[in-house]
Amino acid sequence: MTEPDNLPQRVDALETQGKQLREEVATARSDAAAARTLAAAADRDVSEVRSELRAHTSALNALRETQLEQGQVLDEHSRTLGEHSRILGEHSRILGEHSTMFGSLQAGITQIVNLLTERRGAT
Repeated sequence: MTEPDNLPQRVDALETQGKQLREEVATARSDAAAARTLAAAADRDVSEVRSELRAHTSALNALRETQLEQGQVLDEHSRTLGEHSRILGEHSRILGEHSTMFGSLQAGITQIVNLLTERRGAT
């Protein structure tokens, strides 16, 4: 068994261990509280990032819709421009025909004027 004269040393050792354990428990509690605070802050940060990501995703989806609409408008403009080009070509062809006709008319008028001038001179 143990000897009674060791008892004060053993009690002192137990008290020292008890004090150390209380200090370690207090430190562990403090660390746990700090960890809970950090975890709560991290959770808020993650929530904010998720919220911002949803907002960005929503903005990108809206931009996509706008771009699709603009693409459709551009397609329609391209078709209209193609039709205008076709009509312009047709008008150019008709204008060419008119120029030819006016040339013929001018030649005919010149011939009529010459004939009238000759007749006037003959009378």
